[in-house]
Amino acid sequence: MVDPPSRSVGTGVARGHHGDHLAGTPRRRRAVGGRIDMTAAPGSILTAGLVKRYSESAHDALAPLDLEVAEGQRITLIGHNGSGKSTLIGLLAGMLEPTAGHATIGGHPVGSIPARAALSYLADQPVFYDDLSVWEHLEYVARLHGTVEWEQQAADLLEMVGLTDRADDLPSTFSRGLRQKAAICLAFVRPFDALVVDEPFVGLDRGGRDALLELLHRAHIDGATVLVATHELSTLAHTDRLIALRDGEVIHDGGVDDVDPDDLVSG
Repeated sequence: MVDPPSRSVGTGVARGHHGDHLAGTPRRRRAVGGRIDMTAAPGSILTAGLVKRYSESAHDALAPLDLEVAEGQRITLIGHNGSGKSTLIGLLAGMLEPTAGHATIGGHPVGSIPARAALSYLADQPVFYDDLSVWEHLEYVARLHGTVEWEQQAADLLEMVGLTDRADDLPSTFSRGLRQKAAICLAFVRPFDALVVDEPFVGLDRGGRDALLELLHRAHIDGATVLVATHELSTLAHTDRLIALRDGEVIHDGGVDDVDPDDLVSG
């Protein structure tokens, strides 16, 4: 673990070492207020009749989906291109509006403030502000979500993914792989109860891939729900539950050992 860079943040006071917490381990908090299900665990995910259709004449990108995810589960979502993986992730993250049905995070409607506070989202095509450095992005996200001792966590995350020397650079100028590493840091610098991730390994080098797997493992150990959509079948050893989609419909929901994943992702 390294000390955070000496830089003025917020109050203008340079901050130093803050303790022995693990970088990227979410400091989970319970969302408050406005629950539609007061018994729901903070990291639970529920969909009921969830449908996404991009046009009236189009085939459903996601057919009516009823899904229950218990808090703390590690789930891998697989399927061929166009199977509905990214659509489901986008709906859960509140980036897409459903055509029908609904989804909740911890009992709160997706898109509500409590649900957004409980959920961290790592997109397949991360978007950054053009005029903010990596460090400034980290400060913005961490302060927005009330991260405790955020500077040390940010510094540790940057070290894990190999971006310490690029902290003052603009991620808008980065390669695909470096942008993905910056996005990983942003996803893990804030507290969360559930994490949804869309194709996170694309563009990553071996070091970045190993760092992400370690961070996902830490999130799981800390009790967070982790849902990863990926083509990387080699990561299935790190999952408790495998869900496969084909043409917007679930064709498998269960264990990994009793199925051939290659058959599930064939078009």
